[in-house]
Amino acid sequence: MAKILIVGCGSIGTQLAEVLTAKGHQVVGLKRNPPVFDLITGIDYFKADISASETLKALPLDFDFVYFIVSPDGRNQESYEAIYKAGVNQLLAHFSKAETPPQWFFISSTSVYGQTQGEWVDENSLSYPENRPSQLIRLAEQRLIALNAQHVIVRFSGIYGSGREYLLRIARQVPAIQQDPPYYTNRIHQTDCVGVLVFLLECRLAGIGLESCYIASDDDPAPTWEVMSWLAERLSCSIPSVKAMAQDALMNKRCNNERLKALGYQFNYPSYKDGYAKLIADSLAQISAQDVPTLKGASFK
Repeated sequence: MAKILIVGCGSIGTQLAEVLTAKGHQVVGLKRNPPVFDLITGIDYFKADISASETLKALPLDFDFVYFIVSPDGRNQESYEAIYKAGVNQLLAHFSKAETPPQWFFISSTSVYGQTQGEWVDENSLSYPENRPSQLIRLAEQRLIALNAQHVIVRFSGIYGSGREYLLRIARQVPAIQQDPPYYTNRIHQTDCVGVLVFLLECRLAGIGLESCYIASDDDPAPTWEVMSWLAERLSCSIPSVKAMAQDALMNKRCNNERLKALGYQFNYPSYKDGYAKLIADSLAQISAQDVPTLKGASFK
């Protein structure tokens, strides 16, 4: 079994830690403000701010693998630099002292692609983002691979799932959406985010050769108009209004996941329809449960 450090134990990191711990791996979660010990999952935590080297001094060096799953505090250059520049640099400097530095699974984003015309992109496509936050992610990718070709970059597309119901909230507001030409959205359910990360580790442990980069996005990149109209219908909302074509779109592409599927990964939710159907059903069930009166104090006529 492996000793694994998960840097950034948010929702996905915590779920990943639970799965890996259940499989017998020794997992440590690195957080700025962790619980002392998670009695439910059995996860050990190490308190540190990766952008401050002094907080990493006591971090053990004998990890086999590092998962880097960190979310910036904000959508601004300063927050991204703290994570993808200072944070990555501090961790790499720390583990450079190890006799055998750990292999990384670096969680990136499909925002590193700057295509704007709905092109299909894969791992070999040019990645030239125009916005600075995405450029910082791309620079971190390049540094890791230049340092060790065994490190693996995993580029997630738009993540959704429990606690990530942004599109459902938007659909209820009858938004204005570009219809023609289509503006594509690429998505992945958070269950598959965890599934992909576990799958890649198990491939590595089994001695299966991995590429240096994988796109992790479902099988169904779809026009945003189609997605929002589908959601509105199932939520019994009005369909979106038509928005004039945006002239300044920074990103509009379709993500090809064939490399990941060729390796053998099978998606739990291959389409947004599969994932959002369950999300909507769960939401409605929760609302119904809250509306059921209890016997105490209830009036029946």
